[in-house]
Amino acid sequence: MTRAAMGVVLGLLVGGGAAGPAAAEPGEVRRAMTAEDLWNLVRVSDPRVSPDGSQVVFVATRYDLEANKGNDDLYVVPAAGGEVRRLTTSEGPDRSPRWLPNGSAILFLSVRSEEETPQIFRMPMGGGDPVAVTDYPSGVSSFFVSPDGATLAVTTDVFPDCEDLDCTRERAKEREESGVTAVVADALPYRVWNAVRGGMVSHLFVQPLDGAEPPRDLTPGGHDCPPIDLGTPHDVAFSPDGAFLAYVLNADEGIAWSTNNDVWEVPLASGGVVRQVSTGGGNDAGPAYSPDGKWLAWLSMERPGFEADRRRVMLQDRATGEVRELGAALDRSPESLAWTPDSAALLFVAADRGRERVFRVDVSDGVARAIVEDASYGSLDLSPDGSWAAAVRQSHAHPPEVVRVPLDGGAFTVLDKLNDELLGQLAMPTAREFWFEGANGDRVQGFLLEPADLRRGRKIPAVFALHGGPQGAFEEGFHFRWNLQLLTSPGYAVVAVNFHGSVGYGQAFEDAVSGDWGGAPYEDVMKAVDYVVAEYPEIDGERLAAVGASYGGYLVDWILGHTDRFRCLVTHAGVSELWSKYGSTDEQWFPEWEFGGTPWENPESYDRWSPLRYAADFRTPTLVSHGEGDFRVVYTQGTAIFTALQRQGVPSRLLLFPDEDHFVRKPKNAMLFWRTMFDWFATYLEPERPVWVPPSRAPAAASP
Repeated sequence: MTRAAMGVVLGLLVGGGAAGPAAAEPGEVRRAMTAEDLWNLVRVSDPRVSPDGSQVVFVATRYDLEANKGNDDLYVVPAAGGEVRRLTTSEGPDRSPRWLPNGSAILFLSVRSEEETPQIFRMPMGGGDPVAVTDYPSGVSSFFVSPDGATLAVTTDVFPDCEDLDCTRERAKEREESGVTAVVADALPYRVWNAVRGGMVSHLFVQPLDGAEPPRDLTPGGHDCPPIDLGTPHDVAFSPDGAFLAYVLNADEGIAWSTNNDVWEVPLASGGVVRQVSTGGGNDAGPAYSPDGKWLAWLSMERPGFEADRRRVMLQDRATGEVRELGAALDRSPESLAWTPDSAALLFVAADRGRERVFRVDVSDGVARAIVEDASYGSLDLSPDGSWAAAVRQSHAHPPEVVRVPLDGGAFTVLDKLNDELLGQLAMPTAREFWFEGANGDRVQGFLLEPADLRRGRKIPAVFALHGGPQGAFEEGFHFRWNLQLLTSPGYAVVAVNFHGSVGYGQAFEDAVSGDWGGAPYEDVMKAVDYVVAEYPEIDGERLAAVGASYGGYLVDWILGHTDRFRCLVTHAGVSELWSKYGSTDEQWFPEWEFGGTPWENPESYDRWSPLRYAADFRTPTLVSHGEGDFRVVYTQGTAIFTALQRQGVPSRLLLFPDEDHFVRKPKNAMLFWRTMFDWFATYLEPERPVWVPPSRAPAAASP
């Protein structure tokens, strides 16, 4: 099939909805995006519809490049569209807005000073200052409001052997005043993602909103609620009558090698018996009661120990206990569940062929159908009548925006428009979708973005972007860390390949990466190179680069020892040696599934798929980047690659961030990362126009 037949233009600035950024005036030339622009874009999230359906509150995050930090504030907008009004202006973050059921006030999490922890605040919608309604010693991690608005469910960290919150408060104070920073651990995990646990666990509490009674711990003991990982933002739910609370907890002892999160239900009347709802050995999450109280739904994985199994929609009749699966024929993984007001159906978002689409599954027939497909959607919150939802919509060429989307296929309405002025100055390339034959003869999807001002007849370099996971994907979306638009700015074509292991193409395709980390995915990437160079004559097959992070960094490290096809490489937070990765990561279930056991049980697999084992074949100039605070892929995985390159005289550079973790989160560090990467590309790819962040905004790194 020809390129014209296979290419599909995605990423329209606005498709089928209200107007977006104003078009450029005649003669006005829009410019390429810079890293400074990327950090000046407002990032919106968490839209919530008011109980009467007239307003939508949401979170907007703005970054101050000079102050080197961001801040979250709450905004509200009429649900039909109109003036966006800012609700909070505190110097600390304000997030997680939730309406009280009568619409009189909004509850939200806020940190009002550097010395404080996140607490729940109440803001009257009729006017008045926010007032704190909680005082948990470790702060509030998440909270949920009962249907009548009288009760709060709160998750917070406690010392498991403490009988009350005062004990946790005193012990935390003693620890801080002692000056001791050592970690003493008797079990795994002693750290999770980017934080040291310090002997604390997360518990679920309930309390009256008015504070008339002290918080009551519903999950005492040494287990976390919600679990340390693999959950959803909706792992706690009130029944519609407010009498029960469903929650998620992993009761296994070895949680570092267990994915067995289960759904539990507890009556809120004191002395009630806790009921285990889900009983399989896989991961369960996201309980959701139907509005009529008849059903309890949740998401369930079947295979124990596998964090990327297909999530099934399970439905339990609360009267009989009978459980059945909905949407079994849909070979996709729902991300969260939302009931329609009539209790007739569930809505969810799932990755599907490069987009996050909205699906509906009816209780009556159990068939799942896509109902919103024009872009990628997330954070759905249904209107009271169920006819529309507030959501976050994004595409390759447009950052996330809060929209009102009809659920009958009608046109969406943009509600926030906070980025219109800046977007009106920028030339945003659209993305072209292509498919090619990859490993095992399977069809593999990719996306191609080219500079907006590409001059036909001229050859340009190409950068291949490799996603993490490996069970992830490059989808039609606007990635703030690995922004494909920004990668085109110096004059590069950007190719994103959803190789074997990517989500949204069926579970068999996703499973194919397990036990084959450097196999099918690497073959897909190399076949994508051949396909793109052959089908797109503007791409210079002699000037290619590859960049990736996490598993994408692993794949770059693998490429380093297996081909000389690329002129240069960039690896961030990449895995290089699997034995040490197993012993230093914060979750053991992941490598045990991916490589068929522990390293001592299956040493051949850990050896075979370790990129560092092929260091003798490293030849390609490589930029290595890592954060020293990364507990998922410790920074020595990166320094090992750099050492092997340096020892063999291969041109290489190390970019090490002492104050970053698995991600580069601080604006000035991120600006330096983009400048250093573009510098590296320019040295070896020789683009027509070198573009990077203004030096005034990105300070130079310290020299060793």
